[in-house]
This record gives sequence, structure tokens and C-alpha cells, in this order.
Amino acid sequence: MKSEKLRRLLSIKFLALLFAGLLLLLYILNDSIVSQTSPFIYTDSKTIPSKKAALLLGTAKYFATGQRNYFYTYRIRAAAELFKKGKVRAIVISGDNSTKRYDEPTTMKNDLIALGVPARYITLDYAGFRTLDSIVRAREIFGLDDYIIISQRFHLERALYIAHARGHKAIGFVAKDIPGTAAAYRMLFREYLARGAAFADLHILYREPRFLGKQERVLYRQ
Repeated sequence: MKSEKLRRLLSIKFLALLFAGLLLLLYILNDSIVSQTSPFIYTDSKTIPSKKAALLLGTAKYFATGQRNYFYTYRIRAAAELFKKGKVRAIVISGDNSTKRYDEPTTMKNDLIALGVPARYITLDYAGFRTLDSIVRAREIFGLDDYIIISQRFHLERALYIAHARGHKAIGFVAKDIPGTAAAYRMLFREYLARGAAFADLHILYREPRFLGKQERVLYRQ
């Protein structure tokens, strides 16, 4: 009986140590990603270097609850701002279009047009199911190499980490965040896990996008 209790206690301690070790690894990885990408992230459209194109990372316009997703709103505004100020000459929107009823790229395109970005300078990537897919396809399908990624800072750090690991010369432009909200806390928690997954995808599993295909032409404003 005592030996059974001892085994259970040792099992609990082992699981606790394993969990603590995983948390420590995630913390170290997160700190490394932040320090590596920080020099390439810009918050001011006046000081960010001009590039040929921006890669706008997709998200849903509304949460599952029906509430407006301000992560989406602020990404759209950031992309329109860079284009109008001449910092980019084209925008590639990469998002999820896994079903007929769910189409992030088209929705984002329509809202960019409403903000004054001409449709002909917007190119859509319907197969941006994950950030890894969006980054890899940016070069392989759309020919982007030296470009600006647009998203919130927490997402930008991971996107730039992936881009640099794949040899891209990307920089990031920070879209406004919504700190202190329940949605923001959920995103931050998910992001810690996503950074661990990104490390595994790049350095252990060597994952590639779900789809590649033929190259597509991006039209640039002259």
C-alpha cells in the first residue's frame, strides 16, 4: 500500500517537474524571439523604411460571439496608412479561406478598398491557414522577399521569427493593439503556445505550407 502511494507521489512530482520545465522552455523561447525581432519592428509609419509590398496577415472581422474584432480593424487601418503614405506599393493579404462561408482575404480587401486602397494593388492569398503558410507563400508564390509584415506586435514577433528563419528580409509594422481586454489575454496565452509550435515546425518537424502551387503576379503602383 505504501509503495503504491509512493509511486503515485513520484508520478505527480514528475509531471509537475515536466510541466515546469516546459513552461521554462517556453519562457526562454519567447524571450529569445522578442530580442531577435525587436530591431525589425516599427511603430511609426514616418520612420519605417519603404518597401515594395506589405504582407497583411489575416484574422476574422468578428469574434465567434459576434463582437467586432478590433485586431482586424486596426490591421486594416495600418495597411491603408502605409499604402497612402507611399511606404508600400502593393498589399498582399494572406488569410484563411477554408470554406465558402469563411473568407478572410476577400473581407479584408473590401475594407481596404473602402479606406481608399485601389483594388488593383491588392493581391489575395487564400491559403494562409497558418502564419507559417502565409510567410513561406509570400516568397514562393508571390515573389516577396524584402517586405513589411503587418499585424499586432505579439503576432509580428512570431511572424518575423519565421520569416528570418526562412531567409526573408522582412520588417514589421505594428497595428494598434487592444490591451487589457479578455480577447487580448486569450491571444497572448495562445501566442506563447504558438511560438513553441513555430520553433518545432522550423527546427524539428521542418513543416511546409499545406498548399503551394503556381506563382502569382503582384501588381505594384508606379
